[in-house]
Amino acid sequence: MYRGIYGASSAMLVQEKTIDVVSNNLANVDTVGFRRRISVEKTFPEVLIQRRESLAPFEGASYQPIGLSGLNVVLSQTAMDTSEGAIEVTGNPLDVAISGDGFFVVGDRVGNVFYTRAGNFALDSRGNLVTQEGLNVLGRNGAPISVANVSFVEIDEGGSVIADGNVVGRVGVVTFQNPTYLRNVGKSLLQASAESGGAQPVGAARLVPRALERSNVNVVYEMVRLIEGQRAYEAAARSLSIQDEQTGSLITTFGRS
Repeated sequence: MYRGIYGASSAMLVQEKTIDVVSNNLANVDTVGFRRRISVEKTFPEVLIQRRESLAPFEGASYQPIGLSGLNVVLSQTAMDTSEGAIEVTGNPLDVAISGDGFFVVGDRVGNVFYTRAGNFALDSRGNLVTQEGLNVLGRNGAPISVANVSFVEIDEGGSVIADGNVVGRVGVVTFQNPTYLRNVGKSLLQASAESGGAQPVGAARLVPRALERSNVNVVYEMVRLIEGQRAYEAAARSLSIQDEQTGSLITTFGRS
C-alpha cells in the first residue's frame, strides 16, 4: 500500500474543500445576515483502507483489506460561526436585525421551513411580508404575515408588524440548541439538522428596527486562510509527486534485477 500517496492525496482533497469553504465566505461578504462557515478536519487513525477489486462490469465489486492509514485526514464537516455581524442602521421601516441569538422563520409555498438572520424584508404583490428571495416571513403562529391594502408598514423592536397603526402580526424568532450545525441551503438560508436540534421559540427576542445585520466574514482573516490553504495544497501536491517518483524508481530498480 502506498501510504505516502494516500496521505498526500487526502491532504490535497481536504485543502481543496477548505479553499471552497473560504471562497464561499469571501463571496458572501456583503450578503445580509450571512454567517461564515468553518471547515472541520479530522484524522482517522486505524481506518482500514480497502482496495477495490474490479469484477465484471455491473456485477458489483469486492473489497480486499490492504492495511491501515493513521496519518490521513478528511474534511469531517463544515460548521457555522455563530458570532454576530455588525448591525447597520438603514432607516427602512421593513428592515429588522436580531441582536443576540435567534433566527427569523421563513417558508415557501409548499410548506418547507427555513431560518435566516437576514431581516431585509419587503412586501410582495399580494401584500405578504417576504424575504428578498420571495419566501414568506412566518409569524409566531407559523402563518404568513399579510398586510394587504395599507399605506404604511413597519416592524418595531418587539417584532410586531404594524400596518397603519394596527398590529397585524408578530415576526417569529426561534433558536436552536446547537445552531452551529444548521445547514446552509442558500446565501443566508439555513435548515435544521439532527445535530442542531429542533427550533425553539424565543419569547422576548431583542430586535433592532430599521437596521440590518451584516455578514460576520472578516475579509483579511479569510484571505489569510485562503493563502494558507493554497500553500498547503501545493505542499501536498509536491509530496505526492515525490512519492510517485520514488515509486517509479523502485519499480525500475527491482524490474532490472
